[in-house]
Amino acid sequence: MLRMTRLSRRIFVLGGLATVGTTIVPLSSARAASPYPFKLGVASGEPAADSVVLWTRLAPTPLNADGQGGMPNADVTVEWQVSTTDTFSSLVAQGAVTARYSDAHSVHVVAGGLAADADYYYRFRAQGHISPVGRTRTAPATSTVGRDFTMAFASCAHYESGYYTAYRRLAEDRPDLVLHLGDYIYEGGVGSGVRQHVGAEIVSLADYRRRYALYKSDPDLQAAHQAAPWLVVPDDHEVENNYAGTVRENNTPALTAAQWTARRGAAYKAYYENMPLRPASAPSGNSIPLYRRVRWGQLATFHMLDTRQFRDDQACGDGSKVCADADLASRSITGAAQEAWLLDGLGQKLGTWDIIGQQVFFARQFTSTGAASMDAWDGYRASRSRIQAGWQQRGVRNPVVLTGDVHRAWANDLKADYANPNSATIGTELVCTSITSSGNGSGTTTIPNVATNPHLKFHQDRRGYTRTTITRTQIRADFRSLASVTEHGAAITTARSFAILDGRPGLQAL
Repeated sequence: MLRMTRLSRRIFVLGGLATVGTTIVPLSSARAASPYPFKLGVASGEPAADSVVLWTRLAPTPLNADGQGGMPNADVTVEWQVSTTDTFSSLVAQGAVTARYSDAHSVHVVAGGLAADADYYYRFRAQGHISPVGRTRTAPATSTVGRDFTMAFASCAHYESGYYTAYRRLAEDRPDLVLHLGDYIYEGGVGSGVRQHVGAEIVSLADYRRRYALYKSDPDLQAAHQAAPWLVVPDDHEVENNYAGTVRENNTPALTAAQWTARRGAAYKAYYENMPLRPASAPSGNSIPLYRRVRWGQLATFHMLDTRQFRDDQACGDGSKVCADADLASRSITGAAQEAWLLDGLGQKLGTWDIIGQQVFFARQFTSTGAASMDAWDGYRASRSRIQAGWQQRGVRNPVVLTGDVHRAWANDLKADYANPNSATIGTELVCTSITSSGNGSGTTTIPNVATNPHLKFHQDRRGYTRTTITRTQIRADFRSLASVTEHGAAITTARSFAILDGRPGLQAL
């Protein structure tokens, strides 16, 4: 149960500091009896104009096989503070929350009563220890445009494939907001790479909790969370590769129907426990409500999609295929309810930019023979056509699709008719590469199948992320690139930059 108060004349003790009103008075420190519990760091997310979610999870020994991180079978009180300074000389909110054993001692604090379009710092205290300090911020009020802001987006961070240098470089860019578009963890067992997973392929709740603990123990990932609030959506590997709704890719490892249902529920519960999501996104039974809209004043609206839970099974057995069934009008990657929700939100025209955060390649990408990925929107062509036609019919001025999944950087024009290169450009897609997945990459910038798909304007096979600067007149996109992730600490460069201009869908080279 959350207890939050505005600061009053009473004394509030946190991490060896006593607060009287808004004056900080040092106290003598006392040795904590319990081991340090904040080894998974801190995070914030879901910024609104007056609130933000603060997250932590207590785990003094994160990789314990039971998934409980070395915590006792008891609930623990966690105190928290929000300040306008990183020294906590001026406090604006504080409270206490219960970290429950049943939730792997994770906490989701909705810190409210904050000023709009403002920067804050936060920290926690539990068992006599104080956490690292995180930086966060609120969105502008919905009646204002607010400041120009920087948003970075990323995906696909396979732990074994490389070091998380890209997360560190992202943190150093000091973004105002981070979007993570899926594959935050990978479910496989121990493989080959520069570092190894712990344990076999994850199936149980304890397995998923321990896998998140492994990933979140990484200091570069922790730095990225501490740098800015995040908006997150999962893809497939947070559960199982290429799953579609209730359908598995294959029966490896072998599970009964009941065991597969339990695995999916465990994955959703662990995802919520480990992400800075609002309580409205807590799982219920065997599902988790993740598609949602987040407003950034009148400047941008983020429509965050879930393209896994509600999709039809991949057509023609998945893979890259020439597949007539991919054109069936009945096929959907979002499900009917989410599709209607998205089009309704786009039609409201709440901001200058309508930004769709989602998981898999959106633009058409055919080979010369007409084959395409059945796991991407090419496997759900009527679904894509309905959404594109829907935003045209509603007069959406600036639709921008953000994508992860494919471990490459891409920049694409979205066409009214992909079979006709001269048809109108009606939107833009930016695809971040992976944080580590697929290793270092070849570095090639040759655009595959460009003769068949002239709307594809940029491609690079390196790891990194995409940084955007969003203003009323344009979105600038910088594709940030690392030469290596198999050696820690590589420098970051900008491989290519584009602009998307207000009222002019499509990419402008910079």
